[in-house]
Amino acid sequence: MTAKAATPAEVKKAEVEKKDEPYCARYKCIALTFDDGPWPYTPALLDTLKKHKAKATFFLLGRKVAYRPELTRRIYEEGHDIGNHTWTHPSLTKLSDSEVLEEVSSTSNIINQTIGKMPDYMRPPNGATDSRIASLMADLGLPQILWTGSTLDWQARDTKVIAKRTLKLAKRNGVILLHDIVPETVKAMPGVLTALEKQHYKFVTLTTLLQGRTLRPGEVYPPRGK
Repeated sequence: MTAKAATPAEVKKAEVEKKDEPYCARYKCIALTFDDGPWPYTPALLDTLKKHKAKATFFLLGRKVAYRPELTRRIYEEGHDIGNHTWTHPSLTKLSDSEVLEEVSSTSNIINQTIGKMPDYMRPPNGATDSRIASLMADLGLPQILWTGSTLDWQARDTKVIAKRTLKLAKRNGVILLHDIVPETVKAMPGVLTALEKQHYKFVTLTTLLQGRTLRPGEVYPPRGK
């Protein structure tokens, strides 16, 4: 028995429903995230991302935003997400409550002053967080963003190694940790983006990756394994 062909109305309805789905339900998405900038290597990375029509998420240090406001604005104006990575990059679990709040709130404030928007996310330096930090971030209204894979590029300092690790860590809806303060990472990105394009990946911001899901303030995403 042959299947009944869909009517034009049914085809149109299916197309509309598909368009209503979150972007990453329709496409193979990956979120590349870059920490510790903005830095002198960041413009070259932005040029590469623009060439590949790729969007990324930058977790910026407050003190560097204060020193490079024009570069911070460029990141935002070119369609990338900007997240909070504290003012001086301390391990938050080693600080007092007031010190944690100062590190994070001062960074959110300078980002807001620079781009006219408060960041929607924060990333604890070194991934150092616990229930106390989660509670403090909840008070500030900020979810905590970790990663599905870290390239350890700051340690490798080798373009080929960083490229190989990034490609190995790539997976649908993955959140990859990189650093735009590492020149070898910036040099590796043209080849990485080209290789991932051939695997049909779409390079998206965290906001796009999370479409259809709202993170709670203080929540850790991606969740850590037990």
